Amino acid sequence: MTIETTIRFIEDELARTRIAYDSWFDVQPELLGYKPKEGWSIEEILEHVTLTNQFLLILIRKGKNKAKELAAKKDLQQAVLDYTYNLDELDQIARHKSFVWIRPEHMEPVGSIPLSQIKSKLEEQVKECQDILHEIPNGEGILYQTTMSVNALGKIDVYQYIYFLCQHAKRHLVQMQKVRDEFATYIS
Repeated sequence: MTIETTIRFIEDELARTRIAYDSWFDVQPELLGYKPKEGWSIEEILEHVTLTNQFLLILIRKGKNKAKELAAKKDLQQAVLDYTYNLDELDQIARHKSFVWIRPEHMEPVGSIPLSQIKSKLEEQVKECQDILHEIPNGEGILYQTTMSVNALGKIDVYQYIYFLCQHAKRHLVQMQKVRDEFATYIS
């Protein structure tokens, strides 16, 4: 897989994720606020995703800047030739309850953010990820890696961090569907 193919793949994944989330903002208020027997309400899940994105984007922005600096000092063409594309290693992140990880407190939803604000924040975050990909179109993002503690992934690069953001969001799509299913049983 070339760097161009990888970037297009991540761009498509970002677009699919945003589209998949759009309908969740329009569900009936009773479903949005329904507290399942286990876990968060859909509204809390939506808030959690934007909170997590907020902190992932701090790392992604920093990584993008460092990667661009490194691109001026290193042989980017050789690095791209030597790079092993391994986005599929991050696919496990999308599977709900596939591993145990205790999220930091600052990623816990508090319920004080209006739903319209959560929706616009999510749209802004996806757009920022797309913009970052356009800023590092030649493989620069592979030059800088930082450690991802979730599921002991180890060092991942800037592109992988953006893909991780998508996979994390997909994980919670499954969780929201489970809440919807439980709600349907509850009201019937």
